[in-house]
Amino acid sequence: MPIWKQLAISFAVLFAGLCSLVYFSPGVGQALVSMGVPASAVALVSAAPEGEEQAPRGQGQGGQQAQSGGQGQGGGQGQGNRRGGGNQAILVATQPVAMGVVNDRLSAIGDGEAIEAVTVMPQASGTVDEILVSSGQRVTKGDVIARLDSEEQVILRDQAAVALRSAKEKAESYRNLQSFSRLDVLDAQIAEEQAQLQLTTAELNLKRRDIIAPIDGVIGIVGVSVGDNVTNTTAVVSLDNRSQLLVDFWAPERFVAAVRPGMPVEATSVSRPGQVFQGTVEAVDSRVDQASRTIRIRAKIDNPDDVLRAGMSFAVAMRFPGDSYAAVNPLAVQWDGEGSFVWQIVDNKSVKTRVRIIQRNSDQILVDASLKEGDVVAVEGLQRVREGGTVEIAGAPQDDAEEVAAR
Repeated sequence: MPIWKQLAISFAVLFAGLCSLVYFSPGVGQALVSMGVPASAVALVSAAPEGEEQAPRGQGQGGQQAQSGGQGQGGGQGQGNRRGGGNQAILVATQPVAMGVVNDRLSAIGDGEAIEAVTVMPQASGTVDEILVSSGQRVTKGDVIARLDSEEQVILRDQAAVALRSAKEKAESYRNLQSFSRLDVLDAQIAEEQAQLQLTTAELNLKRRDIIAPIDGVIGIVGVSVGDNVTNTTAVVSLDNRSQLLVDFWAPERFVAAVRPGMPVEATSVSRPGQVFQGTVEAVDSRVDQASRTIRIRAKIDNPDDVLRAGMSFAVAMRFPGDSYAAVNPLAVQWDGEGSFVWQIVDNKSVKTRVRIIQRNSDQILVDASLKEGDVVAVEGLQRVREGGTVEIAGAPQDDAEEVAAR
């Protein structure tokens, strides 16, 4: 197809689309007139406003002259005002303003750990001679978990006891006999004290052959067996006091000023669906992480039934008073060169009210504005609404609509 035919068809399609736009949107016709397009040309394709009726015919020649004079002098101006929305009420749909709250709830994921947890290691090297506990057993502080071979330490203790008894008898003899000098008596007393220290050391070494529970808790899986050679770096068993769990989680920095130690916390675990565990904030970190802009919070959760374990993940929730803002329908928010706004309807007049968006949700937008609960804003029919213009609210009682039309 020749290029001139393609251009002609394109211009024809564009012209038809423009005529349809002018026909169905009177505001477009007004814009074209303001841009210099002849009003007569626009009027050929514009649709007459709904409800516009032909001017009544007068009776006699005087009535016809009045009719023709009205059309010649004021007919064009009156028709332009109606199509431009001068005194004609614009039909809009409205919704009342509600109130919404933000920053009233904190949700985070945290990891749990026992309030007390230790890895038990021997205090001496040797061979495991006896294991006195089993996995899952509850022990108290001071209970013996296992014993190492101690024959050598028993002999050394007995030797120290014999040496101490000899030193005591010698010192006692020197003090009772007058034939020894004062210096000999003093040496005997020092020898007695040294023998006492040697016995104490031997007893301590013998005591360290017992592996003792340092806290109350539950025994984990025992990592050694009888006959194993162990050192003071060998992990014998883990011991957890899980009567309470500590849950560490991270919160956005906007909650830094709101979270305080002692505040209530709710936690749920994947392993216990539907069960909520109560706790309190144990501590708040002293600084915000610069990489994530979050702050570390530690909560303490009670575990009276022993159903929770260290290492579990928890969904943590906290509640706050929050900040209240006006909530409007997303369709009500409009934009212009100065920012966002809504059309507030006051006494069937449209008032442009500036808003600052705080939070977007699927069903409402929270805004910071001079709006209160119950105020009415337009949500549909906003294309022809103008500042201070008269509007007709869809679904309003008939007497209200007649009053608006009378204005």
